[in-house]
Amino acid sequence: MARRKAREGAGERPAACPCGTGRPYADCCAPVHRGEATAATAEALMRSRFSAFALGDAAYLRHSWHSTTRPERLELEPGTRWTRLEIVETAQGGLFDSAGTVRFRAHYREDGRAGVLAEHSRFAREDGRWVYLDALPE
Repeated sequence: MARRKAREGAGERPAACPCGTGRPYADCCAPVHRGEATAATAEALMRSRFSAFALGDAAYLRHSWHSTTRPERLELEPGTRWTRLEIVETAQGGLFDSAGTVRFRAHYREDGRAGVLAEHSRFAREDGRWVYLDALPE
């Protein structure tokens, strides 16, 4: 039986969410990307940001960045295809926290080669919602 894959262009979105929860995109990161919901935890924000990278949603990435560290412009690499997210560890970042960290590995393909970006990210609440602050030095 052949699998059908949703096209990621022309306004169509993937059936499965790129963030790796196993949930449909429409029920997972899409409402956050559209501004209809906010990420409840730092990990949920990390997952929504990975999905935004995978889908090329630079506007959401800037919106979900802390105002003190947000770049003026964000240009995504068109040749990079983000393929899988692994959450390695989370610390704080829960429903009642104001800060937290997420250690992750983001898998990608670029120029036909596989790669992994490993990062330990800091998240904080700004105006009541989770935002990406910066990466901790390794």
